[in-house]
Amino acid sequence: MPMEKENTLGFWNKIAAWQIAKIPEKQFIYFLSLAIGVFSGIAALLLKNLIHFLGSHLTDLLPDETPGYLLLAYPLLGIILTVLFVKTVIKDNIGHGVSKILFSISRKSGQLRKHNTWSSMIASSLTIGLGGSVGAEAPIVLTGASIGSTLARLFKLQYKYVILMIGCGAAGAIAGIFKAPIAGIVFTLEVLMLDLSMAYLLPLLISSVTAATLSYFFMGSGVLLKFSQVTPFEIQNLGYYVVLGIFAGFVSLYFTRTAMYIEKLFGKSNNILLKIGIGGTTLGLLIFLFPSLWGEGYISINNIFTGKGADLLNNSIFFSWKKNNYLLLIILAGILIFKVIAMAATTGAGGIGGIFAPSLFMGAVAGFFLARLLNAIYGLELPEDNFALAGMSGVMAAVMHAPLTAIFLIAEITGGYGLFMPLILVSTVAYLTIMLFEKHSIYTKRLAQRGELITHHKDKAVLQLMNLKPLIEKDFEILKPDATLRDLVKAISISKRNLFPVVDADGNMEGMVKLSEIRGLIFEKELYDEVKINDIMYMPEHFISPYDSMEEVAEKFESSGRFNLAVLDNGKYLGFLSRSKVFTKYRQTLQDVSQE
Repeated sequence: MPMEKENTLGFWNKIAAWQIAKIPEKQFIYFLSLAIGVFSGIAALLLKNLIHFLGSHLTDLLPDETPGYLLLAYPLLGIILTVLFVKTVIKDNIGHGVSKILFSISRKSGQLRKHNTWSSMIASSLTIGLGGSVGAEAPIVLTGASIGSTLARLFKLQYKYVILMIGCGAAGAIAGIFKAPIAGIVFTLEVLMLDLSMAYLLPLLISSVTAATLSYFFMGSGVLLKFSQVTPFEIQNLGYYVVLGIFAGFVSLYFTRTAMYIEKLFGKSNNILLKIGIGGTTLGLLIFLFPSLWGEGYISINNIFTGKGADLLNNSIFFSWKKNNYLLLIILAGILIFKVIAMAATTGAGGIGGIFAPSLFMGAVAGFFLARLLNAIYGLELPEDNFALAGMSGVMAAVMHAPLTAIFLIAEITGGYGLFMPLILVSTVAYLTIMLFEKHSIYTKRLAQRGELITHHKDKAVLQLMNLKPLIEKDFEILKPDATLRDLVKAISISKRNLFPVVDADGNMEGMVKLSEIRGLIFEKELYDEVKINDIMYMPEHFISPYDSMEEVAEKFESSGRFNLAVLDNGKYLGFLSRSKVFTKYRQTLQDVSQE
């Protein structure tokens, strides 16, 4: 097996060498972005059709007017199969796909594991196809990004091109799953926070259009979220869209905080059987009560679009409430409350999926709920389908902190820009509302709490990509605490440094001696055996921990005004870090990251 792996690497090394020698870099990037678009588009086709096949065949077994008792069992079975697959075959954490991509960009130079090109697809199809209340978008985005990362590294591309190919894979995945090429590009720039120049938008466009084209030809209309606008936008309803934006912002705040809280509760337990039991049972009960919580929820969204919002009660014990408008509103409120709990229970129990589809589902229900409520109370005639669409844009914009992605996605889903003004208004108001309470999106909050989030801020982005440990310098002459001035003079004679750390037998730093501060003493030979190092050393006020981020290191250099700082691990001496070496590495990294 090692010989076979070595032969494979040798083959790819030869291909990479041939490519570098024969094909201009820019042309090769365009070709690779096309290939990534094809592969990510195919991945989107396979995943969406597999989920649709499983879900439609299982739910078709249930008559609309009777409670779906099988709904209690399907989701638990899906979670069990997913956990078995992950634990026995993958043996790696493949959840939180978008956060994993952001982490790979921030901390792993864009390296994603090769199994991510297929593992998330299989796991999420088991989870969602059997009713898990999550979305397929995050798994497919991770798949596309992994395809881009793998191909870029096989061809020995520079860091900036590895990141670009990750973006191409993500853009292709979104474009393929929604037939929305513009949304795919905007998602990559806005959510993955890639800082690209205009010249590098063309590869993203190639991947997005390629994947979307495959969807147009090969993905059935029943698999997609699609809606043709039938109700024209009326300017007199603009104020109500502002109200919808505020409502969507608070729904998104509830979404984010509830999901994070429940996830934290599940994270406190290491008992996988307990997690499966609690999560699977909770999910089954919620889907039994509210069958519209099944899977991605796009069937329910399409029902709202086509004026069949009351069909959200099909297979429910509340089926008889369909014709009572006020009872229906109560059920819609319950769906809004429990959708997040169902989603978090799915992922907490070990299911694989994302928050993309749940945010769209909750947005559609929120818009439908608000329009019907206002119509019932004030006798208005607000268009429920348009409010559902605008609600989708608002909740998605606020949850993901991505208003442009939300606007263009919903515009492309509707096949036109007739609702562009309310989409912009609702998305902007919802985003501004949640920003009052949540600085980070649900994707980035975990990384931000650990200081591992890369951003559009160029300085911070470059510092995130730098690693402290390789920069530690260790060529300093070490003195013992009981050393004398004579020992120091000997150390000076063979050292190229002007700093001398004093370290005890256990490796703890006791202090340091700076040559410029004792220069006069070294010419007093009669003091060589009388002056002890203990008498002339001092403990530095500022030092660096090997666990500090490079941003913290930069701040310490700035605040201390020092050119060299000691690196101590719980008091243990490791070496020194120099301002000049950090700055040199910063410039090199900036050059690698910068786009022409």
